[in-house]
Amino acid sequence: MKSRKLSSKTLIAVQVVVVIAFGAAYSLGSRESRQSFDEVFLQETFYPEVKIERELPLRVKPFYNDPTVVTDEELAAVLKQVRPKFPRKHMKPNHVEHALRTWSIQSTFEDPSIVSGVEMRDFLIDHARFLASWGDEADPLLVDQPAGISIRWGTEIGGSVHHDHWLASLTEAGIHRDEHVFAPAQRDMTVNDVIQQSLRDFHLDEPEVEWSAMAFGLWIPPVKQWKTSEGRTISFDQIVQRLIRGDKRFGVCVGTHRVYSVMLLIRLDDEYDILSDSARAEGYAYLEKVRDLISVCQFEDGHWPANWMEGKTALTHPEEIPEYKNVIATGHHLEWLAIAPKELHPPHEQIVKAAKWIIRNTTSHSEEEILQKYTFYSHVGNALALWRNTHAAPFWKEWQKTHPYVPEQKADNAPLVAPKPTL
Repeated sequence: MKSRKLSSKTLIAVQVVVVIAFGAAYSLGSRESRQSFDEVFLQETFYPEVKIERELPLRVKPFYNDPTVVTDEELAAVLKQVRPKFPRKHMKPNHVEHALRTWSIQSTFEDPSIVSGVEMRDFLIDHARFLASWGDEADPLLVDQPAGISIRWGTEIGGSVHHDHWLASLTEAGIHRDEHVFAPAQRDMTVNDVIQQSLRDFHLDEPEVEWSAMAFGLWIPPVKQWKTSEGRTISFDQIVQRLIRGDKRFGVCVGTHRVYSVMLLIRLDDEYDILSDSARAEGYAYLEKVRDLISVCQFEDGHWPANWMEGKTALTHPEEIPEYKNVIATGHHLEWLAIAPKELHPPHEQIVKAAKWIIRNTTSHSEEEILQKYTFYSHVGNALALWRNTHAAPFWKEWQKTHPYVPEQKADNAPLVAPKPTL
């Protein structure tokens, strides 16, 4: 039998058909299969991206407006203490982040020495503004990545102290997803790029997941799981289980941030169904245990101790605890209770006692003393505002209408005399 040789035209036609078929298969294939092909054959790095359907983050609203917990006058007095009166030189990112989540980007102040919400935002998202404050005395806060921006965090000078705290704070402050973020080398990035970088870099075994949980929960629902750059699937179920794992003494701020994050995710699950029934039940049971513990460990003056997780033992065998740690415990518990349903509350009179103690404590210190522990006291301002079903910025804006700022005045040949204090 004679062998048949294919003509060059036939060979070209076959090749065209194969290319067309391959192209069709590629275009019709799943996103994952196309990415796998690009990685193997084109040696392209895969950067997973989560589709986010909103331009502004979600906000979990408080349930209550209770003047028995805090009156207008008491709230104003506390907020006055926690205004962001930061020096512009060497502004601490951790202070700015805490102030932003309490005051929001919309905050404005008549006193020019107070840093506005927009100024705080710009300090965090623009390397040039950070450089103006720190010069070459600190490494950049914003770190260029191949497909995004990460945040320098840790104990080094000029850094964000906690992982994803930058993102969580700006998120709670109401930043827009398309807001430009200007890193040292990349000038075309947005907040969305920071979110995506954080999502793909996330690890469940990180020491701190509290702020990652908050940021992801306020941005990506109804998405409930995603893949990291390592190909690992992460879900909100896993994050809840990670938050409630281990002894309650573990975690940032004497374990209270974990409590707030779990409560936040359960509230988001109410609307967006981001948790399985079993994970929600585990998280809810955890909060019930926290409720029971703080119900039996409150001191007579109203504060909850830093060792609240010991329950009655904290009362019967009290420890020598620095005051600021009791401020942390009391303020942070009031904060999560403001977004918690009543069935997760200790007796109401205990909430009132805790609020009165924290109000007395906050207003008894000078502004300089508050500034030294600003991060802890900022939570007090946020918690008490939530208990009046408001936030610091809108409340303060209304308060300033009837209590305007009065600058200090210096008469000729007279020493500087401080005016009568006003709120």
